[in-house]
Amino acid sequence: MPKLKVVVTGAAGFLAGRMLPTFRDRYELVLLDVRTTNRDGEEVEGVEVCDLIEPDRDTYRHHFSGADVVVHCGFTRAKLVETPSDNAQSGSSGDIRFQGRSSNRGGDARFEAEMANVRMAYNVYQACVEEGVRRVVVLSSNHAADYYEVLIWNKQMGGLVTPDMPAYSDNFYGWAKGAYESLGFTYATGTVSDQKPLEVVQLRIGGPRENDADNFTHERPEQMHRGLGCYLSARDQTQLTVKSIETPDITNELGVPFQIFYGISDNTQKFWDLSNARRVIGYEPEDDSSVKFGDRVGEVLKEAKECKYGQ
Repeated sequence: MPKLKVVVTGAAGFLAGRMLPTFRDRYELVLLDVRTTNRDGEEVEGVEVCDLIEPDRDTYRHHFSGADVVVHCGFTRAKLVETPSDNAQSGSSGDIRFQGRSSNRGGDARFEAEMANVRMAYNVYQACVEEGVRRVVVLSSNHAADYYEVLIWNKQMGGLVTPDMPAYSDNFYGWAKGAYESLGFTYATGTVSDQKPLEVVQLRIGGPRENDADNFTHERPEQMHRGLGCYLSARDQTQLTVKSIETPDITNELGVPFQIFYGISDNTQKFWDLSNARRVIGYEPEDDSSVKFGDRVGEVLKEAKECKYGQ
């Protein structure tokens, strides 16, 4: 049986890099990025330089020709310029973060960068339609609906956040991810593509890092809870993406080939719902942050006890 032809955008990036060893064995690949080196400056074999923000799709549509699936990992960051007023108000370059979300300082730059990311998503969807690609798997972010975390940490909400809840975000980054999802649904209906639905899967990636536990502290239990809840191992990320690529039918309850899945491991402390990923594509995550980082969690709890009782 011939291999699926898969286009990977942002192929020199961190998320794509976690999956490429498996992808190279499994698929015929077309790798695209604006650079050919990863974050460590190492060459990534086979990457072709391509700017998908460019509105003239004729300059890169040939990369999509004959492909079965596109895995969209492409992303551009805001370039913030520090101003005297920024520095005076924040004591930093203005990149204030809380639980992974950025403040509105540098708002124009952040908004324009995220608009560019939305434009890139549009170009990918449209190129797929124009070149007959069947499916797009977008590596999006949990931040598409990150406002629910504010409610969780403030004890205004309990239970799990599900993919069918409205995509509420309080920052431009999360807003853009929600925009990818909404735009993807539009393409999946077929109404903007000559009644040829584009199959779309959105993966709300959680915490794809192995070093978050280093920062756990008893003084910020919510940070530890979040780190444990959102962890995504490399093998679980790869399995989730492979199954999103290969599952034959992703039609939802509305009859539209569109799905949103949370990208986390099977974490005991999870606050996002995995049930639809298990049901629709058979996702069976193998890892649990409470097991993987159990020793560090034990150290933090011991520190908390010692501080409380003065031992």
